[in-house]
Amino acid sequence: MVGLRTSLRQFAQRAVKASAHGFDQIMPPQRGAVVLIYHRIGRTSELEVDLPDALFDEQMAMLADTRRAATLDAALAAVAGAPNCSIDPVVVTFDDGTADFVDRALPVLVRHAVPAVLYVATDFVESRRDFPDAGTPVSWSGLRDALSTGLLTVGSHTHTHALLDRLAPDAVAEELDRSIALIGDRLGVVAEHFAYPKALSGHSQAALAVRDRFRSAAVAGTRPNPYGATDVYNLSRSPVQFADAMKWFERKVSGGMRGEDELRRLANRVRYSGATQ
Repeated sequence: MVGLRTSLRQFAQRAVKASAHGFDQIMPPQRGAVVLIYHRIGRTSELEVDLPDALFDEQMAMLADTRRAATLDAALAAVAGAPNCSIDPVVVTFDDGTADFVDRALPVLVRHAVPAVLYVATDFVESRRDFPDAGTPVSWSGLRDALSTGLLTVGSHTHTHALLDRLAPDAVAEELDRSIALIGDRLGVVAEHFAYPKALSGHSQAALAVRDRFRSAAVAGTRPNPYGATDVYNLSRSPVQFADAMKWFERKVSGGMRGEDELRRLANRVRYSGATQ
């Protein structure tokens, strides 16, 4: 029965990705900055967002070869204006703050000189509390070592990974301020960028609280952030999955696979309808 469920899930994934690619042929993606979401590296779980080391290495090697890998700050500066003749930037981001970022992802990033943003849910790091699905949190000392490479930007992913559209305004402020304070105290850097947990944007008051504290905020989207027309507090990001391998990863780097996100958005609204984290 487990094998059958796995086969059905894989068949559905292939169908969704093929359909999304077909949608791209009808409505080709526009130019802009592409922001990728990663979560875990090492394939120590069956999660779709847990990639094997070799696949992540191959993906980062490809990005390095294209010379499109950029810092988030550089990408934000690019989308603030009109497109030019240069190549479109691609930003690598990670969510949560599991130990594999330092242990497995960082050496690959350093080898290929690819910068990255890590949006940290600070309570897990501070209290040494595991993330779901046996996700061991990174340590503050590990993050300090990662910052010393000059390739890492640390942003906020709230304190407890709370879904901001479920919280009262005072609780939203506490989530954001506690995260900012810990990142400042433990790492000596200012958290200027934010990513909404589960890529679900908050209610209007939460969105205002985010705008008051950060220079950008990321959601979902699986599409480029267009030049001269991007709300930097609703940055679109393309999730990278195990099933993408290189074929669909290359399409996402090119700004494609938007149809996949439309289906995921509907599924997530149902999946997280009763969740708070």
